[in-house]
Amino acid sequence: MSELNAEVALMLSQSFGLVWLEGEISNFARPASGHFYFSLKDKKAQVRCAMFRNKNLALKLKPENGMQVMVRARIGLYEPRGEFQVIIEHMEEAGAGLLQRQFEELKASLAAQGLFDTEHKKPLPKLPTAIGVITSPTGAAIRDILQVLERRAPQIPVYIYPVAVQGKKAAKEIESAILRANKDKKCDLLIIGRGGGSLEDLWSFNERNVATAIFDSVIPVISAVGHEVDTTIADYVADVRAATPSVAAELAVPDMQELRIKATNLDRRLSMAMQRFLQQRHQTLQLRLQQLSNQRPAYRLQQQKQRLDELTARADRAIHRILEKRAASLSQLETKLQANAPKHLLAKQAQRAAQLDSRLHQTMQQIIERRQSKFAVLASRLNSVSPLNTLQRGYSITQDAKTGSVIQSVKGVMKGQDITIRLADGSIEAQAK
Repeated sequence: MSELNAEVALMLSQSFGLVWLEGEISNFARPASGHFYFSLKDKKAQVRCAMFRNKNLALKLKPENGMQVMVRARIGLYEPRGEFQVIIEHMEEAGAGLLQRQFEELKASLAAQGLFDTEHKKPLPKLPTAIGVITSPTGAAIRDILQVLERRAPQIPVYIYPVAVQGKKAAKEIESAILRANKDKKCDLLIIGRGGGSLEDLWSFNERNVATAIFDSVIPVISAVGHEVDTTIADYVADVRAATPSVAAELAVPDMQELRIKATNLDRRLSMAMQRFLQQRHQTLQLRLQQLSNQRPAYRLQQQKQRLDELTARADRAIHRILEKRAASLSQLETKLQANAPKHLLAKQAQRAAQLDSRLHQTMQQIIERRQSKFAVLASRLNSVSPLNTLQRGYSITQDAKTGSVIQSVKGVMKGQDITIRLADGSIEAQAK
C-alpha cells in the first residue's frame, strides 16, 4: 500500500503543478508545530489543506473559519492515510487580492506583447484642432477637464463621448467610444479618464479590450484615470499619462493667455531693439555727416551719391529677383499642396478599398463554390456506404428492444427476449421463441 500511495502522490504532483483555488476556510487548526490544517470549501465540494510553518510565517492575514481566500497550492496525497490533500504555498484574501493578481498578470502579458513600449507612443499635437473626451457625462472629471480647457483654450472645440466608467458594461462602452472617435475623425487628440477610486472602481480601465483599443487608436491618447496615486493598465498603454483629469487638460492644450503675453513681450522687445538699432545708425550717420561737413569733400560726396544711386538700383533689382524666386517657390508649394490634398488621398484610398472589396467578393465566391462541390462529392460517398441503402435492398437489422444494441449472433438472444427488426420502411417489434 505504501508503494501505491507513493506512486499516486508523485503522479499528482507531476500532473498538476501549481494551481490557484478560491474557497472558504473551515475546520481551521494550528497545532504546536505551527502548521495550518483546514478545509477549503465552496458550495459543492471541499478539500483538505495543509500549509506548513515555513510558508505561513510570511502571511499578512490571519486565517480563520469563514474567511474567503485565494491560495496557490500543489496537489498531493497524505501517504500514511492515503488521503487526498493540497499543500498551500501562498494565501491571500479573495476579492481585492484577486483583482491585484489579475492586474499584475495582465500587465505582464501586455508588456510582453510590447503595448507599453515607448517606440509606439504617439506625440501630442502642439495645438489640437479638436479634442475628444471619453468619460462619464455626470462625473467630476468632465467638469474639471472642461473648466481647464475653457480657461486655457476656449476656441478649441470639445467632443464628449459619454460612457459608464465603472460596472460590467463600462469596459465595452469605453472601447466602443475609442473606436467611434477614430471612425468620426472629428478630433486629433483624445482624453480618457475618470475620478479616483478603489481598484475595483477603476477596473474597467484594466480590461484587455480597453488597452488594445487605446494601443490601436490612430488618435493620440492621454490617460487621466483616478488621482496621482492611482495607476491603471490604460495609463501604461496611453501615449501620455496625466496624474489627474485637470492635468490631462493642461497637457492637451497650451495656455492661450500665456501665449498672448509671450507674443506681446516678444513684440515689445523687438520694437525696442529696432528703435535702439535705428538710433545707433542715426547717430553714426550724423557723425559721418559732421565729419564730411568739416572736411568739405564736395567731389567725393558727389561720387558717393552716384555710388549710392548705383547700389540702390542694384538692391532694387536684387530684391525684385528674390521676390520672383519666392513667388515661384510659393507657386510650387501650392501645386504640391493641391496634389497632396486630403480629398485626393481619400479618393484614392476609397478606390483602392472598392477594388479590394471586389477582389475579396470574387475570392469568397470561388471558395464557396469549391466547398459546395466538395461537399456534394462527400455527401455522395457517404450515401453510398449508408446502412440505409443496404436496408433498401431487402436486408434488416435486428436489435435488442431495451438497449437498442445490434444482435450479431443467435448466441446473444435468449428465449422470450423482446427484439426489434428494423427494415427500410419501418420496424417490427417481435419476441424470440
